Order: sequence, then C-alpha cells, then structure tokens
Amino acid sequence: MAMSTLGSSEDKETSAARLETVEKRPRVIALIGDRYHNSDYIRVSLDRLFGELGFPVDYTTNYDHLSRKLLQDYQLFVAFRDGMVWPGGYLGPDAYSTYARDLENRASFPAETPRSWITEEQGEAVKDFVASGSGFYSFHNNSHVSLSSKSYREVMGGAYIGHPPLRPFKVTVINRKHPVTRGIQDFMVNDEQHFVAYDKAPQNILLRAENSDGLTYGNHGAKSISGWAHEYEKGRVVFTAVGHNIHAMWQPEYLKLQKNAVRWLLKLI
Repeated sequence: MAMSTLGSSEDKETSAARLETVEKRPRVIALIGDRYHNSDYIRVSLDRLFGELGFPVDYTTNYDHLSRKLLQDYQLFVAFRDGMVWPGGYLGPDAYSTYARDLENRASFPAETPRSWITEEQGEAVKDFVASGSGFYSFHNNSHVSLSSKSYREVMGGAYIGHPPLRPFKVTVINRKHPVTRGIQDFMVNDEQHFVAYDKAPQNILLRAENSDGLTYGNHGAKSISGWAHEYEKGRVVFTAVGHNIHAMWQPEYLKLQKNAVRWLLKLI
C-alpha cells in the first residue's frame, strides 16, 4: 500500500491551507486588569471563551498603549478594566476591607487617590475603530471608563453608576430575538450587581438583573440593566455587566451568551 511521505506536495498544500485558515481567523485584543480585578482570573476566563471559539487573543495590561496603532491589526477590542489608576499607590486591592483602619502609623501612608487614565484621544481611537466596522466587547466594570471620556461613552453607550457588595441576583433575558441572547435562559449568579446608565435606544437592552432577596442599591432599587448590544456606524458594541469572579464568568448560560456576543460582534451571526 502506498504511503504519503512528509514533504510531499499534498502535505505542503494541506499545511498551506491550514495556515491560510489560521491567518484568516479574527484577531482579538483584550485590555484587562485593575486594582480590584486581577488580570489572572480575567485571562483564565477569556482564554476559555476564545479557546472554545477558536479565536486567537492577545492580552495587555498597558492602558497607556491603547491607541489607533494598537487596534489597527485587530477585528475585536475587549475591555475588562475600570477607569482608575493609583499613582500614589494603595494599601490593598479590597475596597471593602477594614484592615487598613487598624494599621499602626496609618497616617504615614500616602493618600489613596485615583486618577483617570484614559485620554480623549484614546476614546476617539476606540470610537473610530468601531465606526470603521470592528467590534467592541465591554465587560463588567469597564463602564466606569465612560465617566472619563465623552468619545468612549458615545461608542460604548452608557456609564457606571455603582454597585453593592457581592450577593446573589438573577439575570433575565428581556429580548430573546436578538442574536446575542438567542437560546439563552435566565440565570443566577453570585456577583457584583453593577448599576449602569444606558444612553441609547431602550430596545437595545438585552438583560436585566434583580437581587433575589429584594435588596436595593441606594435609591436605584433592586433591578439594574445588565447588558445591551447596538450598532455604531459600521461596527457593533456589546456590554455585559456580570463578571467580578470566574464562577460568574463561567456560569453556563452566561458563557453561551458571551460566545453569541463575540460571534455577533465579528458579524459571524
């Protein structure tokens, strides 16, 4: 029986076809990690998402590198970090910890003073990236960045209000006809319930969250917007608010929704 040998024309053609397939796959750039959200869990979460989809993803924690040049070779921008940096340092990552209150000589530590990192030029770069036909997936606390950039908020579509501590809540699909939510069932998570404002048409809202015990957040009640999808000129934008821990990121229905979102953003569905 004849056997093909390595290096044959058939093997070379197969390798070339595979290489061409790989090169044609959409490329993803993800800006991740901040004081309150360790980049390790975000990367592990997103590795599963994009690994199961078969799309390569590059990660960066360098917020100052966000630019037109950075984005130009990608088809999808994922943002999973807030809008703050802390030039004077900070005592720890836990905003709700009381241990700092009992430190000796606490007054000797510098004040924990955040500042915004995004420039309007960076916001315009993201806006133009999407307007030209690319995708933008904004996760969880990334709505906070919109508080510091008019252009970023314009394309992302809304902005952060606040959130209570971790506690159970239900996420309900309110638009089941959209490709992002098609086939997705309502689900429960133990997560930070982010409250956000949405600036665009209400029919773009896909998800709402409600605390299971009727607990409220300030005067905002127990219900919050938890996700939306809209088109921005030639491109597309998705925001989903769930994501403070890996258990929430991998909740089966939510993971399915994330996959739908990525496919929709890349115009594959």
